[in-house]
Amino acid sequence: MHGVRNTSPLIVGVAPFGFIFGAVCVNAGMPEWSAIGMSIIIFAGASQLVATQLMADHASIAVVILTGLVINMRMFMYSASIAPHFKGLHPVRKGMLAYMLTDQAYAISIARYCDSDSDSINKPLFYFGSALTMWTCFNVTTALGAYLGAFIPAEWSLDFAIPLTFIALVIPVIKDKPAAMAALVGGLVAFLAATMPFNLGLMAGAVSGIAAGYVLEMRMKRGQSNG
Repeated sequence: MHGVRNTSPLIVGVAPFGFIFGAVCVNAGMPEWSAIGMSIIIFAGASQLVATQLMADHASIAVVILTGLVINMRMFMYSASIAPHFKGLHPVRKGMLAYMLTDQAYAISIARYCDSDSDSINKPLFYFGSALTMWTCFNVTTALGAYLGAFIPAEWSLDFAIPLTFIALVIPVIKDKPAAMAALVGGLVAFLAATMPFNLGLMAGAVSGIAAGYVLEMRMKRGQSNG
């Protein structure tokens, strides 16, 4: 319940995301059940949106799959970061938690794990509550978007909520200079590299941000040790 409570405010941004995806799928020619099934099986909103657009543009299957994999490569970094908190779990339980991994569930959980009183919580259950909130919200709103999206006026521009969601995730975890540097460099590089093929600009921004934050953190540590 703590995971559900901490994550619930993000529903405001995720709900339009799911709604838009359901509507985009149907507009691209998918039946409603296919849009819902794609969301449940893949459960990766950003790559689903891009993959649907590529399929609508008649891109090859190889390009669709490769693009989806590239966009989701950030999940490798999330997994490596959060895995130490799930030591000792049965592989089946780990697999279930991995399937439910999202930007929101990771950010909320890792921030909670870094609190001084993190030992007082059940970390896998906290994460599960957070991830289940995102899973339920996204899939329910996908279904609503698939069946009702055609009735929503385009001028409502619900897609504005998507970048707001990620801004809401980033801002609270910028607590020191290395984190600020990572966010600044990562965002700038991703913006400048937005035209790269296969959405590689996303990964370029991620790698650049990590590198910049790491270098600054090492310099600060060396300065402290020399002082």
